[in-house]
Amino acid sequence: RVDPEHEFDNGFWKEFFLLRPDKSNLRRRLENVNVDDLLRIQGATQQLFRQAMAQITSGNGVSDENALDTLTVFLSIVLIKRYTNPSSEIITVLAGLDRVDACFLDFVDAIETVIRSGKSVETRQKAVEVAIALTAGAYQTSLVSYFTHRDLFPGLTKYILDVDDSNLVFKPMLLLGLLANYNKFEFRNPYRAKFEDCVNEAAIQKIVQGLGTVYSSSRDHYVAIQEDIEEGWTLSNTLKYIGLGVLAPSRSSTPTRNAPRVDDAKDLFSALPENDACILLSTYDFSHANKLFASTFIANSTATSKKESPFSAFLSLTSYILHHAYRSPRSTLYGHINLIILRILLEDQSLCTKIFSPDNSTSVRLCRQRPPFLPKTSSSRPLAATIFDISIDTITHNLRRRLSIPLYIATLNIIHRLLTHLLTTRTRFTYHWPLLWQTLLSLLRFLTTYADSIKHDPDLPILLNTFLTVLSLAVCNGDIFLPDTDSHDDLFYKLVENGHLLPRFKSAFAHPSTIASGGAIDPRTGTSPAALIDALISISEHFTSLLEEEKGRTSTFGGGTKTLSPKEVSQVIRKGCDSLTLPAMEGLERWTRWREVDEKGFVKRVGRLAVEDARRVVGGN
Repeated sequence: RVDPEHEFDNGFWKEFFLLRPDKSNLRRRLENVNVDDLLRIQGATQQLFRQAMAQITSGNGVSDENALDTLTVFLSIVLIKRYTNPSSEIITVLAGLDRVDACFLDFVDAIETVIRSGKSVETRQKAVEVAIALTAGAYQTSLVSYFTHRDLFPGLTKYILDVDDSNLVFKPMLLLGLLANYNKFEFRNPYRAKFEDCVNEAAIQKIVQGLGTVYSSSRDHYVAIQEDIEEGWTLSNTLKYIGLGVLAPSRSSTPTRNAPRVDDAKDLFSALPENDACILLSTYDFSHANKLFASTFIANSTATSKKESPFSAFLSLTSYILHHAYRSPRSTLYGHINLIILRILLEDQSLCTKIFSPDNSTSVRLCRQRPPFLPKTSSSRPLAATIFDISIDTITHNLRRRLSIPLYIATLNIIHRLLTHLLTTRTRFTYHWPLLWQTLLSLLRFLTTYADSIKHDPDLPILLNTFLTVLSLAVCNGDIFLPDTDSHDDLFYKLVENGHLLPRFKSAFAHPSTIASGGAIDPRTGTSPAALIDALISISEHFTSLLEEEKGRTSTFGGGTKTLSPKEVSQVIRKGCDSLTLPAMEGLERWTRWREVDEKGFVKRVGRLAVEDARRVVGGN
């Protein structure tokens, strides 16, 4: 027990910080102390905070590192307790209301000094962890504002430049991301300004490489649960394939990974991504604020060595998160912010050109942990093809009655940006297009079938408008960007095949706020959703009438109705294209650039999620 009135002398504290802290035991003891007890022993907790700062500043022996470790645990536990008045009570526990300014200004100065010029990389990293513990723990209080009075950006940048291990870039960038998001909609956040003004190419290169290491590590947690790369041909599996498995050599000496049971795997996947996914907040802010970072991020996509490039690792992690996005709101949020990062990159014309460029072709590991699987690709492809694949996989694997409509809007926006780039640059792009059309029409079928479950969602009109715009753009302008006429004919074939759904789709959402006749004009495209669905119905009916004529013509000689073969249907569609008059659909390629001020609620939710995960990163739980 601690006497709240007892003042420990300096000698006690010097000896105290010579001892290496038992962090797990200290954490457990602090967790058992309630808020009332903390306030009762505020004298002791204030002494601990002040004396730890004194040891950090002195830099003597091991005392400074022990003090940093102690503060990290202390702050990560004490700051997250449920206080009645968080700001004032936390200040009382750490410094006292009458000494808060002097105490916290000294604290920030001490931490910044160690980060910038500490005696070792380990000490500097520990100082970063203390800063994260305070920032994440006190994020809803005014204490974080002290870090805006003393700029940590130069010191953190210098630390990033000084370290050789790319793994050590994670926590400095996490700290910068948290600081850049602190109350950024309420005032001009200086760290956001630093993100915008950063032109240090060497630092940005190291940041990009460090982020890539985090993405790969976070993705590997999914792979650890279920390996999704099929084993290549070996003597053993070849013999088994032809029914001679008894002759296959024994594999008892080869270590194998025990796959978890299905129920266990579901729980494990639901807990992912790991806490290190909070770095995606920093990635979003840097991509949004700094053109040099975004350009470097993409330019490093084709690594010359066997090491996975940072942008490839980012796309791979995005694929795994979105493949399992439906499992938890947390996965959905992280997947959504990754889609916004891709949207920001695609909305920059020069960056989008690089994404489509064959010069930036690379191979990306995509998630194949649940059927239906994406097509296998053995060679390097332009980055845009990978992004198309991720979009398809997202739509396919997250169809649930309780649909995450914002996630689907974000995914369709990605497809729209990709298609509009091809359209405006008149680029013919080789891709497995039939899979994209099949996926979009599967979404049409799902929306029609489960209309009653989603029709009251306030975001539904945006989803329907975006979906109809994407589908109409492809149907009306596919001849411009598809590689050949057969590919465009295949799109018409699939539209006709699902033509019976279009009137049902229109009827299911016949509401003034969605796609009712004469519905509101979309300000982006200048076209009403009703006009888009009517145009698709008209195109489908054109080909359907030709097919009925062909059936009637061929059945005249047989005395009965004939079913046309797929080849015959394709021939009719090809001939029908000559008589098809596509409606004038102006403005389908227009879109609105991402503005986070329009999505404050979403950005704040991602920020809160990243803060929670940052607490666990330094808190050890």
